[in-house]
Amino acid sequence: MLIRPFRLRYILPRPTSSRLLRPSPVLTPRYISTRSSLAMPRTAETASFKFNHTMIRVKDPQASLKFYTEVLGMDLVAKNEFETFTLYFLAFDNGTPTTAENRFSREGILELTHNHGTESDPSFQGYASGNADPGRGFGHIAITVDDVEAACARFEQLGVRFQKRLTDGKMKHIAFILDPDGYWIEILPNTFKP
Repeated sequence: MLIRPFRLRYILPRPTSSRLLRPSPVLTPRYISTRSSLAMPRTAETASFKFNHTMIRVKDPQASLKFYTEVLGMDLVAKNEFETFTLYFLAFDNGTPTTAENRFSREGILELTHNHGTESDPSFQGYASGNADPGRGFGHIAITVDDVEAACARFEQLGVRFQKRLTDGKMKHIAFILDPDGYWIEILPNTFKP
């Protein structure tokens, strides 16, 4: 199979007057793929690279573990305790158990880092979720489900906080829920068609 090079075109808004459009720092470019598939060819140097995990800090590990295991159905696949912090690794195992031998060769792991004492410190303000100032940057985690409406109904019954319900906004096929620390989790269909 021949893979064509990936090219992007830079699209500027059309000028509203007959004057020429001058470059401006306030213009927001749109990038459009010029090929139907977005798969990039892997090089020999990157052929073994995988996205293994992402890490978020949590205030209360018991509340977070309950949320990720009971509400989202993830499995606690490893726990590493240190003097001042503990790491919890969660994943959707889906029939293939994650072990110490294969944990670093699989993809899709969520690491929760708990710095000891934050759960009982009344002056601790929590961590920045990344979606508000200060600390804007990190956006969200996303999971796919067979039936978004059924999943959201279940989240509602469990008392999960929503950032965006299916009925909110223009994108009626996705929702955002909040974990105990306020991190956003996007819920979208596993048969998404843009």
